[in-house]
Amino acid sequence: MKINSAKIKRILVVRNDRFGEFLLNVPAFRALKETFLDARITLVADTSLVDLADSIPYIDEFLFWNRGKHSIFGGIVFWWQLFLKRFDAAVIFNPTKEMHIYSYLAAIPIRVGYKRKWCFLLTHTIKDTKNRGDKHEVIANLELVDLLGAKTANYGLEIKLNSNLNDRYLVAIHPFTSDMVKQWPLERFHELAERLSVRGIGKIVIVGKPEKNEKVLVFAQGEIINMVGKTGLIQLADILKQSKVLVSCDSGPVHLAGCVGTPVVVLFRNDMLGKNPERWGPWGKFNKVIQKSALNDITVDEVEKAVLDICSNKVGK
Repeated sequence: MKINSAKIKRILVVRNDRFGEFLLNVPAFRALKETFLDARITLVADTSLVDLADSIPYIDEFLFWNRGKHSIFGGIVFWWQLFLKRFDAAVIFNPTKEMHIYSYLAAIPIRVGYKRKWCFLLTHTIKDTKNRGDKHEVIANLELVDLLGAKTANYGLEIKLNSNLNDRYLVAIHPFTSDMVKQWPLERFHELAERLSVRGIGKIVIVGKPEKNEKVLVFAQGEIINMVGKTGLIQLADILKQSKVLVSCDSGPVHLAGCVGTPVVVLFRNDMLGKNPERWGPWGKFNKVIQKSALNDITVDEVEKAVLDICSNKVGK
């Protein structure tokens, strides 16, 4: 079916999973807004992103709907919301049978997504090859909106913060990950923090929310600022904007740092197809990826050197 872009005035976009994956859609959102200048864009997102909602450019309205099981009544209420808004097009970035059903029953005439999970309910699809790990998630998202003819020349990540912070005097460390197969040993993050705290490169701040094993949070030196579990996403973005560099495993704060222009040192396994840095690595310039088949093989010395290189402007030069 040929798409008449002039008739698209109301667009529904769906990305209701974790915030790191969500942020990698910003260039695709920009492409939609720049292509459909008069369109109102409504985004379905996870409720954990409530405090981020006002900071996302190109989105006019949020509907919060978590991925997972819902009651029949909840599903009917959500479907009715979609139906009443009379969307002209829907783009479903993270496919689920449920969302494909709702977009179909809401009588949205153009429904864009991947050839997965009852894709016969969609009108325009492309094959989902992201698990091959041969392209970045940002590029995959842009390819999907290209089915609507949406394009942009600006592939950068971006959020808007109300605070006007310009000084970068922190070194941020995010020692946690939601997927334990991507976890660098916590005791090495601990050692790294204490080493960097005596280097004179800036105050060391520990951020994030632990999944388990909190012994890394106890430091012998008072120069290390412990902000673990004390920030929302906007406060975390403010901290990252004040940071010279972020050190992290593969996790959401890596992409939040990219949105505020902070370089990152990211620790990756490179033996897991689809979870590799080619797909999920940091987006932007002056970042450093340290990757090995076993995270235990990455030494504190290597990570410390990468941090010092970024702080001394040696990366990307």
